[in-house]
Amino acid sequence: MIFQEGDYALIVLDGRKYLKRLVQGFSLSVKDKVIKLEDILGRKPGEMINQFYVLKPTLEDIILLGFERKTQIVYPKDSFYIAFKLGLSEDKKLLEFGVGSGASTAVFSRLCGEVFAYEVREDFYKLAKKNWERFNLCSNVNLQNIDFLQADVEENYFDAVFVDVKDPLPFLEKVWKVIKPGAVFTSLLPTTNQVSSLLRALEGPFCHVEVMEILHRHYKVNPDRLRPEDNMVAHTGYLVFARKRI
Repeated sequence: MIFQEGDYALIVLDGRKYLKRLVQGFSLSVKDKVIKLEDILGRKPGEMINQFYVLKPTLEDIILLGFERKTQIVYPKDSFYIAFKLGLSEDKKLLEFGVGSGASTAVFSRLCGEVFAYEVREDFYKLAKKNWERFNLCSNVNLQNIDFLQADVEENYFDAVFVDVKDPLPFLEKVWKVIKPGAVFTSLLPTTNQVSSLLRALEGPFCHVEVMEILHRHYKVNPDRLRPEDNMVAHTGYLVFARKRI
């Protein structure tokens, strides 16, 4: 595998990361160090070139460094774990609404057979499609620019659901109808009072309820003075998981 024109490259220098597309005229200058298109083409990922490491970007790199956003995204630390808890696989159909910039959908689509996504805001709908098309993602996603409450969907159709809207309560009755018995329900909420309201609403139609948050701490990679970084991505949201009961 070598770098070719049109590829995206993750370029790393002294811990700083840059996601760049290799196109004609490309040049990156950091302090007194410069790397250009002709330096990278034909080289292998992992090589040091002009004191820069040049790597193939992962999906996490693409989301954090490449996705355009108009609001806070679902961070990979949350979306990767959500995908695990949802039990996604190639034979599963996932329902998602409240797509935003499309970051979480990009994670889910890598693991799921089909994703049916709904985004009521037209600007977010267009932004998600733009992000996916830019990086050639989400070919198995059916995205619609409508309110999920207006969507025509079969009962007991989806294997799992992820809800990322300000107030999930008005959607619970319909969600319960369209997911399969025992299917996993997940919602991400920013405040404890929202979580409390959702917990009360989940009583009865759902079981096996869990609430958690995921903290993500990086460490300075100095073997002689190993210690946490000065900043960390701590609270981004509360995760609520439940299973449909019948």
